[in-house]
Amino acid sequence: MITRRQFHLSDILLASRCRQSILVAVRVVLSATSHVQPLSSPLYGKKQIMSLRATGEFEVKLAPQPLVDTTAAPKLGRMTIDKTFSGDLQGTGRGEMLMAGTDVKGSAGYVAIERVNGVLHGRKGSFVLQHTGTMNKGAPTLSVTVVPDSGTDQLSGLAGTLNIIIADGKHRYEFDYSLPGQE
Repeated sequence: MITRRQFHLSDILLASRCRQSILVAVRVVLSATSHVQPLSSPLYGKKQIMSLRATGEFEVKLAPQPLVDTTAAPKLGRMTIDKTFSGDLQGTGRGEMLMAGTDVKGSAGYVAIERVNGVLHGRKGSFVLQHTGTMNKGAPTLSVTVVPDSGTDQLSGLAGTLNIIIADGKHRYEFDYSLPGQE
């Protein structure tokens, strides 16, 4: 199934000059406005039908961080993620992103792990989002998925995928999810 996903992380351009090429490549991955093919992998098992949808806005701040292995620069980059969600999901997200670029224009990748704490349609708890983005010679692939069994408290058993839309300078989300007893 092909879905439309738009991503934009203009804060990436604020990173240090030595990481500029990788950050620009990752920005291209994240700001893709074409149809994006979600990742499919046996790791995630069968596709689960999501019965609920949460929508709203979020603000995001990215901060460049030092690399553990500085000999890899400028092809690698690292950033922290700090989000505030509003709408059907009220809360915060905190995480880290790793990026890699190549010498081929339009090819890059990133991964991120983000813990979200808050209230989703009246249910309080936390969960972890796994981000995976790849740009293969300009063709983007992106997935933001709830890590299985990462939900806590009233969000225990949460499964789902998050779609991010950037329009008119605002970050919006569509979160298709399921919870035990909610289907």
